Amino acid sequence: MTPKAILKNTFGYDEFRPLQEDIINSILKKNDTLVIMPTGGGKSLCFQIPALIFEGLTIVISPLISLMKDQVQQLAEIGIPAVFLNSSLSAEDYRTNEELIRNKKVKLLYVAPETLSMEKTLTLLSVVKVDCITVDEAHCISEWGHDFRPEYRQIAEISLKFKDAVIAAFTATATPQVQDDIIKNLSLKKPKKFVGSFNRTNLYLQVILKRDPLSQTINFLEKYPKQSGIIYCFSRKQVDELYEELQHRKYSVRPYHAGLSDAQRKKHQEEFIKDDVQIIVATIAFGMGINKPNVRFVIHYDLPKNIESYYQEIGRAGRDGLRAHCLLLLGYGDISKINYFIDQKEDKERRIAKMQLDALISYAESYNCRRIPLLNYFGEKYESEKCGMCDNCEKEEENLVDVTIEAQKFLSCVIRTGEIYGAMHIVDVLRGSKSQKVINKNHHKLSTYGIGENLSKEQWLSLSRQFLQKTIIQKDYEFGSLKTTALGMEVLKGELKVKGILEVEEVKYKVQKESSLDYDKKLFALLRAKRKEIADKTGAPPYVIFPDKTLIEMATYFPKTPSLLREIHGVGEQKSKKYGQIFLTLINEYCQTNNIAGNIESKHRKRRKTTIKKAMFIQVGEAYKKSNSFDELLNRFDVKRNTLISHLTRYVSEGNKINTDILMDLIQIDEETQKNIFTVFDRLGTNYVRPVFDELNETVSYDDLRVLKICYINEQL
Repeated sequence: MTPKAILKNTFGYDEFRPLQEDIINSILKKNDTLVIMPTGGGKSLCFQIPALIFEGLTIVISPLISLMKDQVQQLAEIGIPAVFLNSSLSAEDYRTNEELIRNKKVKLLYVAPETLSMEKTLTLLSVVKVDCITVDEAHCISEWGHDFRPEYRQIAEISLKFKDAVIAAFTATATPQVQDDIIKNLSLKKPKKFVGSFNRTNLYLQVILKRDPLSQTINFLEKYPKQSGIIYCFSRKQVDELYEELQHRKYSVRPYHAGLSDAQRKKHQEEFIKDDVQIIVATIAFGMGINKPNVRFVIHYDLPKNIESYYQEIGRAGRDGLRAHCLLLLGYGDISKINYFIDQKEDKERRIAKMQLDALISYAESYNCRRIPLLNYFGEKYESEKCGMCDNCEKEEENLVDVTIEAQKFLSCVIRTGEIYGAMHIVDVLRGSKSQKVINKNHHKLSTYGIGENLSKEQWLSLSRQFLQKTIIQKDYEFGSLKTTALGMEVLKGELKVKGILEVEEVKYKVQKESSLDYDKKLFALLRAKRKEIADKTGAPPYVIFPDKTLIEMATYFPKTPSLLREIHGVGEQKSKKYGQIFLTLINEYCQTNNIAGNIESKHRKRRKTTIKKAMFIQVGEAYKKSNSFDELLNRFDVKRNTLISHLTRYVSEGNKINTDILMDLIQIDEETQKNIFTVFDRLGTNYVRPVFDELNETVSYDDLRVLKICYINEQL
């Protein structure tokens, strides 16, 4: 059977996701393969489909028992013979699974590296053909990774015992350095490397300053009633306190941390997975083994240690491909806590940890599209100026204010204290602190002492990070001290202006509608209830029966026959046989009761119609070409001026030339000024309008610059 046929018939999916087919073919050709693909990108299919085609066994090395159990349960639901060997099994079940392997009745075996290295496991596997060794969470093999596990280092030596087996390594988070480490430590031979985009387009990213974290969290949760979510905290104590507060407010919530017994942790995790509990409050000990696809939000109540941890933790949201909300509360007190623990480390480890923490803070304090620094960290360049799925992309550039005087005060204080102190000490001096350190160093006698009392400590610390981003100061990562750069000297001399964010804005939570499909909410609720009923009877998590994405499609397309049901995402042969009639009966009864017409088109016919619909920027561009005025366009599309300008910008950026006369009617700029502005665009590029605005000394408005940007790009075509 071909990979494409297995994809449809066994898994119930119509198309491969990006890279999946190429990865599968590489593994089938027995090329050692390294795959870096984000959480929710479809890694499992890349080794599960070859496992069904190979004659022999595929070994899957996985670090967590819960992850193995979850995967094996999902495979059993679609009729794929898979087992795991670990300490959670009874002696009898362990022997049964060994017998199935020995008799070649299993296609996939899930084991931890410790189990694989046991003599009895190697003896068992010596009598079967092993075609593939899959190393899941492969970043665990690297000391540079955020989750190093020494036992992973044994895998390369063990793999030598299986000379016919191809090695396929998978991870969701690996910097270029970690990728090299994986290749080296697994002894991969001429590996084919596949790096998927780290961009999880369905995740809405938001960072807010932590002020009253409990109130901020409650306000957020009110926007997502009865939805599954994870709240990450720094310590066990914080988990317990927040759990008690939420429970007191009648939220469906459980705690999870290493201080609980194994039985408690397992119970809480299963309650969450089975939708018996909606929210988990956890330390980072929670989540690595969670494959729950319908997590609609992740809140970081406290700051994570680094971007890799943050990325992996937000990756637990929206694994079904539907939209999810990721909120990070940025508290400067959290930075001090993390730094305290970092300072306990050895020199090399400490330097790496400080650099990783600083990268996370730079991301959190960035006022550009959040995907730019996030993806850059993983070596991927984000080409767009705006993603439309983060808080910064919704802010207008006009929110930046002139902070040149504040920058001059800060830089002056850095110099007068000898360029040997970090931001905390500089801020203490600026705000006139009477701390022992300031007095002992005689810094209370400096001319910069107390000149920054007008701003809060948080505002100054935020500014210091912005100054680092603008490279008017630089940081010694070993000692944490700040130094003034050549650019900073220009600021001090008044030759360069600095823009930044000074005031904390009122926070708004934009609720993410999980799907763009206009589905029947009542039918969806009935389908969910039926799924939960089946799941409770079988002991499986509800998403193992069908994920939300499948139910949403059912509630959109109303399939009334087995053949139409098979067109729904995630409905393969086995699931159609097992559950098809149950769900078809419910859908048909609902349609009869609510007088929903019986002659409903199939999903594919609807999809074909949908794909014919042009992208909005193309619709706007083509309408512009036929239009007589800008107001006519505004009325037609019923959007704000800036939204229309953004669509036109994209239209010309993709090579579509237009007549700019209508646009030029919007602005009052003479030809000489326009030429001057185009010269600035020549020099600074068109990625961002703000640098051009600054270069022109704020003499041309943002609105006019956005219009001229289109004209400039258009002129280059």
